[in-house]
Amino acid sequence: MKTRLETLDDTDRNLIALLQVSARESVANLARKLGVARTTVVARLARLEKNGVIAGYTVKLGQEVTDNALRAYVGITVEPKAAREVLKRFKRMPEIELLCSVSGEFDYVAWLRAASPERLDQLLDEIGEIDGVTRTTTSIVLARKIER
Repeated sequence: MKTRLETLDDTDRNLIALLQVSARESVANLARKLGVARTTVVARLARLEKNGVIAGYTVKLGQEVTDNALRAYVGITVEPKAAREVLKRFKRMPEIELLCSVSGEFDYVAWLRAASPERLDQLLDEIGEIDGVTRTTTSIVLARKIER
């Protein structure tokens, strides 16, 4: 069963928020900021990891350090009966970093990473040519202003 963030207590949610800012924060500093014992932080981290709330720790590269890849997000409209097949095709496209089903104007929003404008153009053509895809709208990411 999945754990919902709102079912966690304030200490767990605050711990997660602190780790999202800096996953390298020491247990001692986390404990001091939370106003709890160091052993409490260790126990809570172990439980959150065991329950899958914390799936891992990662490094985020700065915008100036990342590769020269072009990033874009694409709103995608799909014929309802074609959704399953369209998803199968999307799963075989490694340039799709994230795909979300959404409410509103589109059925899905895909975050793409392409090595060049030419590759992005090819990807958009590939997506548009998938049987069942009826419309796409693309926005190229110019800069990240807030990233958490």
